[in-house]
Formats: sequence, C-alpha cells, structure tokens
Amino acid sequence: MNKGRVARIQDAHRQLCEDGEILSKGQPAQLSNTYSFEPPALKMGQCGITSSKTVLVFLNLIFWAAAGVLCYVGAYVFITYDDYDHFFEDVYTFVPAVVIIAVGALLFIIGLIGCCATVRESYCGLTAFVIILLLVFITEVAVVVLGYIYRAKVESEVSSTIKKVYDEYNGTNSNAQSRAIDYVQRQLQCCGIHNYSDWQYTHWYEESKNKSVPISCCRVNIGSCTGSLTHPEDLYQEGCEALVVKKLKEIMMYIIWTALTFAAIQMLGMMCTCVVLAAGAGILLTSF
Repeated sequence: MNKGRVARIQDAHRQLCEDGEILSKGQPAQLSNTYSFEPPALKMGQCGITSSKTVLVFLNLIFWAAAGVLCYVGAYVFITYDDYDHFFEDVYTFVPAVVIIAVGALLFIIGLIGCCATVRESYCGLTAFVIILLLVFITEVAVVVLGYIYRAKVESEVSSTIKKVYDEYNGTNSNAQSRAIDYVQRQLQCCGIHNYSDWQYTHWYEESKNKSVPISCCRVNIGSCTGSLTHPEDLYQEGCEALVVKKLKEIMMYIIWTALTFAAIQMLGMMCTCVVLAAGAGILLTSF
C-alpha cells in the first residue's frame, strides 16, 4: 500500500516537473488532462458568438425580404399618389416614398455584406456592416418624422386644391382633372366636395344645363342612374374631400409603420453584430 502510494506521488511530481520545463522553455504547454482546464469566460464568449452569428445570419435573410417589401410599399405609394396628385400641390410629399425605395435597394447590398462578414468573422466587414446599418436606421427615423409632418399637412393641402380641381372638370377623358375626379368618385364611392349638391356650383354644371352630376357619382348597384339630381337616392351621399384626406393619411401611415418595423429589425441586427465584435475581442484578450 505504502509503496503504491509513493509511486503515484513520484509520477505526479515527475509530470509537474516536465510541465514546468516545457513552460520555462517558452514552448506551448501540452499539460496532462489531470491539470488542464478551459476558462468559463472563454466558453461563455464562444457560446455568445455562436448564438449572435446565428441570429445575425437569419436577420440578413430578413433584410433581403425587407428590401422587397420596402420597394413594394414605395412603388404602391407612388402609384396611389399618382391617382390623387391633383388634390395636393406639395411635391415633397413624395419624399418619404423615394427614401423608402432607396433604403429597400440598399438593404439588398447590406444583407450581402452582413452574410459574408458574419460567415467569415471579418472584423472590418462587421464594423462596416454596423456603420451602414446605423446610417440606414437614421434614414428610416427621418422617414418616420417626414411621414408625420406630411400626414399633418394632407388635410390643408387637399382643402386648398380640391375646389379648383372640380372647377376644371369638363367631363372628357382627355382632361386630367376629369379623369382624376371620376376615378376618385368611383373608387371612394363619393360625390362632390362635401356632398353631391356641390356640383351645382361648378362650371361643368352651369355649362351642361341638364341638372345632373357626372355618372361617376352613381351607385354601382343602380343600373338606370343618369346622374340626375331629381333622383338623389341614386347618388353617393358622402363628399370626396374627407375620403381623399383619409386615404392619403392611410397611405402615409403605411410608410411610417413600415419604416418603424424595419428600423426595429435593424436595431436588433446592430446589437447582434456588436455582441459578435465584443465577444471576439474578449476571447482574444482572454487568450493572452
């Protein structure tokens, strides 16, 4: 028993001496399993990097999908505004839609940079990725602010221009104002500015002298409607001004909510990238 215990003590002492000699020569120490250990901070750092990288790759895929959604929303706003552009004069109302489309195109590039930098664990690539995301985030915040500014101006813009548009109506398809009014009255199911009686004070009504309103004022389920004011029950009762304002405000809210949603996603992307960068730097320090 005593001899066996002495032998084990001698073997352990010999192993410690050998490890000490290796370390004193400046060579990488291949210590025995009995004395080797891995720092807990190193394990936690590696776990944090792996989790953040997984989330970051997933977010980059979302960025590509977001780019398509943003371009779609911007195009939808342009097309819709084109139908209502006669009712407001401020061309800067298109600015949020232009910025949304530009951000959508940029997100395709950002997603590519983010995926490559994440997979390769490139410090420079990830740093550039964070900076670009920050710039896009600031741009989307600006879009939200502009959206709220122009949303507040919609009502005054429409009120100041809609009467002029109705005065320029002549009932022909070649006239842009006529096409716009007929389109709005059919789509929003409205008639006149405040109600169908407003048509009595327009140039078109005075020149036509048939005591009727445009056919676009007729309800869709009334096939025999001629627009005559002698049968007001055949006409849309609600005016177009309030509905145009409501429609334009809804469109602006699409832009605002879209920008807010993807700004939040980009914020999460920046946080994950910073975790990867910080954890990587921490592991480098721990290794020394």
